Amino acid sequence: MYGHQIRRAAQMDRTELWTDIKQGSLYSALHRMASEGVLRVVRTEQEGSMPARTVYEITQAGHDELIAIRDQALRKTGTRPDPVDLALQNAADMTEDELRSVMEARRTAIAAELASWRNVHDSAAPHLTALEALTFRHSLMRVETELAWHTEFLEALPKLFAQQDRPEAGEPPARRS
Repeated sequence: MYGHQIRRAAQMDRTELWTDIKQGSLYSALHRMASEGVLRVVRTEQEGSMPARTVYEITQAGHDELIAIRDQALRKTGTRPDPVDLALQNAADMTEDELRSVMEARRTAIAAELASWRNVHDSAAPHLTALEALTFRHSLMRVETELAWHTEFLEALPKLFAQQDRPEAGEPPARRS
């Protein structure tokens, strides 16, 4: 494949979730991987006045590395810490309205993300293998759960504030011992 095809495939596979390669650095990553021997340049082609494009293929070393990364991802379990949890634990100086506003904005963004995932899923569904459909469902369930938690948090917020000694607006948070 050439760079643009690789970029499209990476977008569909959500490659950014499990690699450190971002779309903007794809071409430099391709050059680096070719110099490392995990990819090789097959040819450079040009159609009409279009820019020349380099076609790459994975090498045996690249395939072996891909298998190792896949196997490691399948064996590794655990939920990564979410920075929002630490931020909430250190939000004692925020008023209920400030915290509600921030969390409502997060919930709105997550709802939009879920709508986008569902839209992509609906378009892709007729073309998905059974395994792809299950992995898609995994992604949907994760976003649905995040949305449900934000809804639960917002519903519990008045009770949380009623149960805690909170500082007045502008007052520094109390130190915990």
